[in-house]
Parts: sequence; structure tokens; C-alpha cells
Amino acid sequence: MDARLLADLIDRSAELKSELVAFGQSARFDRWLTPLLLEAAGPERQLDETEAIRIIDHFLLRYRLPDGATVVDRFVAGRRGLAVPDREMVLGWRDPVEGIFEIRRKDGAAVVLLNLVDDLEYRAYSNVGRDAFRGVAKGGFLLTCLVPLLPADGVWLVSGAMEHYPRSYATEIARAAVQLAASQPELVFRNPEKVELGWQQMREDRAAFVELCGGDELVLSPAETENLINAHYRRRQEPTAAAHPGRGRGERLPGPDLPVFELPPDLAASDTVGVIYDEVDGLNFYADYGLLRSLFTDPGLAGRRKHQELLRTYLREESITPLPIRRLVAAHPETADTVFRKLLRQPGFSWAEHGEELLRRRKPWYYAQEPRPGVSVIGERLGELAAGGR
Repeated sequence: MDARLLADLIDRSAELKSELVAFGQSARFDRWLTPLLLEAAGPERQLDETEAIRIIDHFLLRYRLPDGATVVDRFVAGRRGLAVPDREMVLGWRDPVEGIFEIRRKDGAAVVLLNLVDDLEYRAYSNVGRDAFRGVAKGGFLLTCLVPLLPADGVWLVSGAMEHYPRSYATEIARAAVQLAASQPELVFRNPEKVELGWQQMREDRAAFVELCGGDELVLSPAETENLINAHYRRRQEPTAAAHPGRGRGERLPGPDLPVFELPPDLAASDTVGVIYDEVDGLNFYADYGLLRSLFTDPGLAGRRKHQELLRTYLREESITPLPIRRLVAAHPETADTVFRKLLRQPGFSWAEHGEELLRRRKPWYYAQEPRPGVSVIGERLGELAAGGR
């Protein structure tokens, strides 16, 4: 793109972003933004400027209001006189790239960045000018968020907070990038090449799990669940250990430390945990799954409040996919209609006719997104950094 046109686009993005920030911080959004800031501030009510900027930027671009719209959507809808190119630019910000970036080089007013999470390169500018990258050196790292600068192809803008770390922080940065990739695999799969690799690795991991456990669905106590998953992870590490026979007993292999698996508090406090390693939905854990399964094995329990409330929770919670309900219905087709008729108070309910519609109505978010592997794939460069390379 012509340098003058690019500069004009960057200037215009600065104007629009300033207007968007003012719009998002107006009184009409206080009921949603203020609680986010207070939660981050904690009991001490202390919040540094960088974290505040990060929260506000995420709120503007990604936070879903009760009607499903973002602040960006509301901003564009309220600006009827906004030119079409401006509308396209702002709407493009709803799909930011969150990551941890290694600085490959500076190129004029831009920096070329490698996202250690998705293993893709980005050419990024700042709408406050090249001074934003003063002190940023090749080989260092940036923690930031990027948004596309439409209609320019392959050009990105720094959005919100930006933190810079020198190359001496490589070990800490690698650990943070690995944790980010593991906790948010969707960030990894912006890279199409990682999607198929992720499916392949998940198939291999699932096969190893089934071989160890004798199946892909178990009901265990919380303690048994933690022991099983840690045994699975250790077993998966054995081929790597065998590839380094010269290492002394007890020496660690290069790479990030293998964490000890622990259930989150809500699952750890449940009587039973359902462990399901599905071909599509991956490895998942479900609280009180044994109690829920008993409802389908004995439909006479469908009238009990405790069982009904648990099934309602499974239908209501966004953290729970349709998978466990589908599994239980498939395993107990003769009782599924009775269970849901009592729960929904619909004598004519038939799972074969109405079940999928019920799931789609209760969990539209699940059907609105393309399936992604449940296994994160670490790129070559991140692997080098995690193993102590530079």
C-alpha cells in the first residue's frame, strides 16, 4: 500500500479509536465496565494503569453485552453517518489477536512480530506513531493485542496496553506463552496449520488415554480423577524420556516443567467427577456426573429436586457443552424421554424429535463456532525458548 495512504489510515484509526474509547467509557456502559475494573482491583482497590487499559480495551472489543452485541457493534450502529470504510475498519477490531510476541525486527515505523502463541508473523504499527516502539529492540518481547488495519492487507495495529521485555526474560516469557496456549487453545488455532496438527495430536492423546483407562468415559472421585490424569500425563512423557537415555536418573528433560494436574475447586468439592475424552470435544470434566447418570439409569429419580436441578445446571451453564447430555441419552435411550418430560413438564416431549432443538436453544454458542482441537500445539520457536534456546 502507498505510504501516504497507509499513514492516512493509521491517523484515521487513531481518531476512531479515541471516539470508541469515549463511547465505551460513557455512563451507558457503567453497569458492565465498572464491575470488571473493581474485580481486577481486588479488595485493596488498587489497579495499575496498564491493567486498567487492558481491561477497557477487552471490554470495548470482545465483551458481550446482554443482547450479544459488543461495544463496537453499538458504536457503529449509533453512528449512521459513518463512512463505509470507517465502519469496516472499526468492525474489524472485534477480532483482535491476543498473544505474546517476539520482536523480529524494526522496519521504519513498523515492527515485525512473531506471535509465540499462534506461530504467525504480524507487521504492526501504532496509531500514536513510531515513538511507541522506542526502546523496543530486536529479540525482545511484547505483551499486547493487535487489531487489523482494514482495508490494508496484512497490516496490524497495537491496541490497548503494550508491555516490553528484553530478551533476558526469554525463559519467563516462554513459560507464560505455554500457559496461555494451554489455557486458551483458540488463540493457537488462528494458524490453520496448527488446527490439523492439533487434531492429530489429540487423536494420539485420546488413544493413549483409552488404552490406559479401558474407555473414554469414567466416573471417579475427585482424588481418583487427579491421580488418573497425572498418570496419563506421565505416561505420555515416557517416549520423550526414552529419547534421552544418556540423562542421569532424576534429571529433568529440556522444556517447560510438566505441571501437576489439579481439579478446580468446584470439581474438587463434588462427590463424583465425570471424565469424558471425546473425539471432537476433547477431554472434559463434569461435576457430580455420577448423580446425573443415576437419573438416566433410574428415571424414577426424575421427580427429585436435587436431580432436576443438576440436569438444569447442565442445560444452562455455558461452561458445559452438549456432550455429557448426548452421552447419557445415547447410553439410556429407553429412559431419556421420561427424564426430560418430567424436567420440562412436557408430556409430549420426544428426544428423537425435540432433543437437538432443545440443545441448540439452550447452548447456541456451541453451534455458532467451528469445532477446534482440545490440544494446544506449541510452535517451533516457542519450543526453542521453552527448552532454554535463545
